[in-house]
Amino acid sequence: MQTLLDAFFNAFQLLASGDPELLGIVGLTLRVTGVALLLALLLGLPVGALLGLLGRFPGGGCVIPLIYTGMGLPPVVVGLFVYLLLSNQGLLGELGWLFTPSAMVMAQTIIALPLVVGLTLTAVQSLDPLLPLQLRALGATRWQLAWTMLVESKLGVFAAIVAAFGSIISEVGAVILVGGNIRGETRVLTTAIVLETRRGEFALAIALGLILLLLALLANVALYRLQQRGAHLR
Repeated sequence: MQTLLDAFFNAFQLLASGDPELLGIVGLTLRVTGVALLLALLLGLPVGALLGLLGRFPGGGCVIPLIYTGMGLPPVVVGLFVYLLLSNQGLLGELGWLFTPSAMVMAQTIIALPLVVGLTLTAVQSLDPLLPLQLRALGATRWQLAWTMLVESKLGVFAAIVAAFGSIISEVGAVILVGGNIRGETRVLTTAIVLETRRGEFALAIALGLILLLLALLANVALYRLQQRGAHLR
């Protein structure tokens, strides 16, 4: 019991002292996750909005289930396919991205993209079906229509952002496969926690775990406040 208490005490000391290794891991995590999330949003938000506006369309019976399947795709499977793509014999092997942050961004973007598309699609479809008709009557283009629908479904869209952020910042399997967990190069919060726990360095593992929990908490607090603000505006 004393050892566990010591580990927590040392963890708080690391947090208070601004340990360089800890800060480096946190910084890389935020950079990789931030870039992956941005790419997923740039690709996923317009696609989700357009699919939500189209409603029933040819091939929708195949596309929509594929999106929903992707929302539950095991991250380690994504990591495997990205590894194969970026390996020496893979289609993208010439890029030299394997065991670099770029490979981690690629894997996390693929993991987050179906979540963004699927939740945005659901949010847009939950709006008043007469709204698109009114906007078209006012002369809105398809992209203007999609943008307006995204704004109107902002709570659902923000939930998609939070869900995507939570899924990739807490992911382990894919980033270990494609990143290699190299110290100072590709070591992020989740992979560092696994490594330090196996090494018995519980203080650093606990400190990293607390930071990970704090980031998840901040994202959900932001979502809750947005939901409360939306409820007051109704």
